[in-house]
Amino acid sequence: MIRIAYVIPTLDQSGAERQLALLATSLPRETYSVRVIALQRGGPYLKPLTDAGIEVRVLGKRFRLDPLTLYRLRQELRSFRPDIVQSFLFAANSYVRLPGVTPSTAKIVVSERCVDSWKSGWQLSLDRLQIPRTQAMTANSNSVADFYTGVGVPRDLISVIPNSMPMSEPRYSKQEARAILGLADEHRVVGFVGRLAPQKRLHDVIWAFQLLHQLVENARLVLIGSGPERDALSDLATRLGCRDRVVFAGHREDASALMAAFDAFVLGSDFEGMSNSLMEAMSLGLPCIASDIPPNRELITDGETGLLFPVGKCPDLAKLSARVLLDAALADRLGQTARDYIATHHKVGQMVAEHESMYRRLLNSSAS
Repeated sequence: MIRIAYVIPTLDQSGAERQLALLATSLPRETYSVRVIALQRGGPYLKPLTDAGIEVRVLGKRFRLDPLTLYRLRQELRSFRPDIVQSFLFAANSYVRLPGVTPSTAKIVVSERCVDSWKSGWQLSLDRLQIPRTQAMTANSNSVADFYTGVGVPRDLISVIPNSMPMSEPRYSKQEARAILGLADEHRVVGFVGRLAPQKRLHDVIWAFQLLHQLVENARLVLIGSGPERDALSDLATRLGCRDRVVFAGHREDASALMAAFDAFVLGSDFEGMSNSLMEAMSLGLPCIASDIPPNRELITDGETGLLFPVGKCPDLAKLSARVLLDAALADRLGQTARDYIATHHKVGQMVAEHESMYRRLLNSSAS
C-alpha cells in the first residue's frame, strides 16, 4: 500500500478543497491508504471524505505560525508514516516543508492553484527558501506553472495537472432554481459563483450590468458567494441605480445547483489558476463570458467554447452579455461546445491517473 497524507488549511467549499476531495476519494483503495489533515478547520468536504472511508484530522490552527499545530501535524505524520505528503495552498505548503515536520522518508509534493500575484515579498521568499525540501510541485494550469517558474521553481520540478470536473445533471430545474433565488421565468439572468473578493473584479461586473439592463429587458444579475467586497458591491449597485435588479444570494451549500437559474455565466477576474466555477458553468452547458487572461484562455477558445473580453472593459462585457442573452442560437452553441470540452478534457479519471503517474515516478526515483 502507498500511504498518502493530504494537508490543506481547511475543507471549505472552494476550488482547491474540491479537487483534493475528488482526488482522495477517487484513488483506488486497493493501492492507496489516504489520510487528510486540515490545519485549521473542517467544512463541507469533510463529509464526502469520511463517507468514502478516509480518515480526516482537524488540527485547530489559530495563528499564522501556530507551534501547537506544527507539533500536532508532526505527530500525525509520524503516526501515519506516509510515503508521500501532498499539500495544498500557501499555509499547508509552508508547514509541511518546515524542518522536522515531515518525516525524512516521505516525498513532499506541494500544490499551487493560482497565479499568486497577491503574495507579498516574504511569502515569495519563503517559497524560494523551501524549494530544496520539495520533491515535486503540481500546478493546475500552464499559467500557474509559468508564474512559479518565474519565482524560481525549476521547471522540471513542476507537473501541470489540470482541474477535473465530474459531469452531472443539475439538482434543480431552471424554474426551481429561480424560485429559490426569487427570479421569474421572464428574467434574463447573468450569474457569478465564487468569493466576493477583489481579484474577481465584481465591481466591473456590476458596472457592465448597469449598461446591460438598459439593453436587455428584464435582465438580472445574480452573485452567489460571500466575501469582503459584499457591502461595497451592494453600495455600488445602489449608486448606479440597479440594486433592485441584483441578487446577492450569499454563501450557499447548493451554489452549483443554483447555476441552473442562469442564462449565462460571467467571470471578470484579473488573475486565476484554473477556475472551478468557470469549469462547472461550462460543464452545465452555460454560455460563459470571461476575462481574457491566460488561465481562462486555457479553458475558453474565444467564439467557440465561450467569449473573452479584456480585463476591466465593462462596455465589452455588457455587449457580449447582451449578445448571449438575445441570441439563443449563439448561447446554445457556446454552451454545448463548452460542455463537450469539459467532458473530453477534464475527466476526474484523467486527473487521478496523472497524479498516480507522478507518485510512481517519485517513489521509483527513491528506490533506484
